[in-house]
Amino acid sequence: MIKSREISATDFSILQQRVNDEPLVYLDNAATAQKPQAVIDALTHFYQHDNANVHRGVHTLAERATAAYEQAREKVQHFIHAPEMETVIFTKGTTDGLNLVASTYGEQQVHAGDEIVISIMEHHSNLIPWQQLAIRKHATLKYIGLTADGELDLADAARQITPRTKIVAVTHASNVLGVVNPLKQLAQLAHQNGAVLVGDGAQAVPHMKVDVQDLDVDFYAFSGHKMMAPTGIGVLYGKKALLAAMSPYQFGGEMIDFVHQQSSTWTQLPWKFEAGTQNIAGSIGLGAAVDYLTAYGMDRVHEREAALVANLLPRLVAMPGVTVFGPHDPAKHTGVITFNLDGLHPHDVATALDMEGVAVRAGHHCAQPLMAALHQVATVRASFYLYNTQADVERLLTAIQETKEFFNHGSVSAK
Repeated sequence: MIKSREISATDFSILQQRVNDEPLVYLDNAATAQKPQAVIDALTHFYQHDNANVHRGVHTLAERATAAYEQAREKVQHFIHAPEMETVIFTKGTTDGLNLVASTYGEQQVHAGDEIVISIMEHHSNLIPWQQLAIRKHATLKYIGLTADGELDLADAARQITPRTKIVAVTHASNVLGVVNPLKQLAQLAHQNGAVLVGDGAQAVPHMKVDVQDLDVDFYAFSGHKMMAPTGIGVLYGKKALLAAMSPYQFGGEMIDFVHQQSSTWTQLPWKFEAGTQNIAGSIGLGAAVDYLTAYGMDRVHEREAALVANLLPRLVAMPGVTVFGPHDPAKHTGVITFNLDGLHPHDVATALDMEGVAVRAGHHCAQPLMAALHQVATVRASFYLYNTQADVERLLTAIQETKEFFNHGSVSAK
């Protein structure tokens, strides 16, 4: 039983520093989240007390390491409401999980003339694996477009998904537009046409309750580092019957049953897809991050971010010379806000904000087809998480105003 908790100032010591002589405001959480002390302590404890390889030794350290590794899998299972532990596969991250599906299920099920359907708002990690699969298999890659305000166009989804479609792969929450896509409806559309639905949960799992059974997704991938776990660890959920029928992704130790000179057989799920020594410490850190989020409450994470967006978005939209991409209704937004300032390159804006101690992201956000659709080379992105405050919103708005004044007049108003 995990006790409920509040966020303590000592939980995120990295946020207590000054950057460029200003208190740090970290708003690059869509790229990676900061790690609470509880996660850092879990890593330290593992390396100081339990470090050993898993599933191999019978000595005490090996058994403790194996128990902690599999306990982390069980925590993830409950966190995303997966039906069984066997359906939770540890990966290196979202990109690895999506490549696993493309390289196994996709290779087996997609043939010449078939269709793969994605959306124009996909991160490259949920675009390039399908693009390359379509090229290899002589299949057609199709895109679902956007509505005028930057939401997924469901009417277009119904047109693009046909009986020739084998795979529909869509992000659950956009890393640019800040919208949440209706995966449950897309899964129904996909299943009605005999296709599977692959969900990219990288920007969703850290910020909202996710129930993979209720969504009825066939596969769902996400990263640990965006939800306060270490880098290099992620998860692929898949329906058990689909995973059981898929060939292994990689070959080597740990994933075999028997090896003969000319043939081999594979072990059971989920280890069939976890060849070689895995990121054991990362998995345990992911389990600690799940504990932290569970203790704080995912409803509270969502409510906290929604309150920040409700304060920021209308004021940013109303600011002269600012273009905000995605819906302007805070109720339709996650904690990701993307914008540009008229006449200024996003990299210059991000550098100016950094001089004020505000860390944001500038660039194409690994979504170049979306940038082309928005007629932008790059944008500025501020992204919030559970440790951000209304004071951070005020610091961002002030820094944007001062950046505008500096580039327009070569000076800023007195603080």
